[in-house]
Amino acid sequence: MRVLGIDPGTFKMGVGIIEYINGEFNLVYSGVLKASRNMPIHQRLDLLHKKLLEISIKYKPIEIAAEQPFVSNNVKTAIAIGQAQSVAMIIAGCQGVEFFNYMPTEIKKSVTDYGLSTKMQVYEMVKSILELPDSWIEKEDATDALAVAICHINTMQFSSVLNTAEYM
Repeated sequence: MRVLGIDPGTFKMGVGIIEYINGEFNLVYSGVLKASRNMPIHQRLDLLHKKLLEISIKYKPIEIAAEQPFVSNNVKTAIAIGQAQSVAMIIAGCQGVEFFNYMPTEIKKSVTDYGLSTKMQVYEMVKSILELPDSWIEKEDATDALAVAICHINTMQFSSVLNTAEYM
């Protein structure tokens, strides 16, 4: 199972691809797509779309998952994240793969067992799960995208176990 995880943003979009084979998580790709703050929103989204489509075509994920925007005090930020998330949805549609959303607390709980984990705790657990060397350093957005992919794989594995149990 190869999953593309997305940490959506209109200036920086975290991207992480993980392959899950025989109970092992393997890092395939991680990075941050960037768009200039000086560009109008439609041009930023177009640029992010082109870059993300290129990555999706190259690495061929079978599913795409993204962090779901939530509205706290800053509605404008939530709308921007939703716009960036729609880029990932369009990529899923273009590639003919399923798209999934996860709340930030779901992602943190899946990766660290605690829904209110800090960014550093998520980073350390992503490194541990993927068995990355201590020297591995990645941008926060890419680490968050990898956490989304791990969350999705964990969720699908749990669903698979439940479905199997129902038929026993």
